Amino acid sequence: MKYKIILRKSEENYSASCPNLPGCWSQGDTEQEAIENIKDAIQEYLAAISESIQGQDVREIEIAG
Repeated sequence: MKYKIILRKSEENYSASCPNLPGCWSQGDTEQEAIENIKDAIQEYLAAISESIQGQDVREIEIAG
């Protein structure tokens, strides 16, 4: 899957967030490190969501876009 991320450079480092996953963010000393860290954060975020919905009536829908 592909997720859009937002990279921000500050004086100290880079921060990265995923706007489609509220609260999912990370940082790194370099742009590449921030990107690798947000990948890990996205995977952990999705794993936590998956765990939290176990046993519930979950369905998928498709949205044209």
